[in-house]
Amino acid sequence: MSTPSVIKADLTLDCKGLACPMPIVKTKKTIEQLSSGQVMEVQATDKGSLADIQGWAKNTGHHYLGTIHEGDVLRHFLRKASPSDAKEEIKFPHTLTNAELEQRLDAGEPIIVLDVREPAEFAFNHIPGALSIPLGDLEERLAELQADQAIHVVCRTGTRSDLACQLLADKGFKQVKNVVPGMSGWNGATEQSI
Repeated sequence: MSTPSVIKADLTLDCKGLACPMPIVKTKKTIEQLSSGQVMEVQATDKGSLADIQGWAKNTGHHYLGTIHEGDVLRHFLRKASPSDAKEEIKFPHTLTNAELEQRLDAGEPIIVLDVREPAEFAFNHIPGALSIPLGDLEERLAELQADQAIHVVCRTGTRSDLACQLLADKGFKQVKNVVPGMSGWNGATEQSI
């Protein structure tokens, strides 16, 4: 079975048939070939690879996106950490907390939730009704948004959404807010599109 079109890995590592600790050893070595922000798929048959990869990602700052089970194969997806993921230097002055966004959504306020994470991140976990436009595509897709709309921008930690807010403000969008800390601390409703 092929990867669903919404999940595009920049690199696929085949660890099928390898026993612990080989999947994680190969993952550690191979992720160095990626640039920050790129997505890696690790295919493994070792059931222990799930906990290994989740624990390693948590300890190193790489982002564990999720795992798809296809028969005996576990397809793990990881996003390589970048320095901006490790430090949250927020520059955009207009912010909103996760709790404030959740209150506005619950109240039915007419807002757009713009998710600027990568498609694989969005596919595994996003706010219901959110619009997915990855940060790298935002400038060329501005026509999908209206400058007078209230737009609340989310990413994983508030860093990419900060950059997106700055871009939108520079392009004349007036009602833009950066949601902090974003999906890494989101406790509201979520859905998947995989």
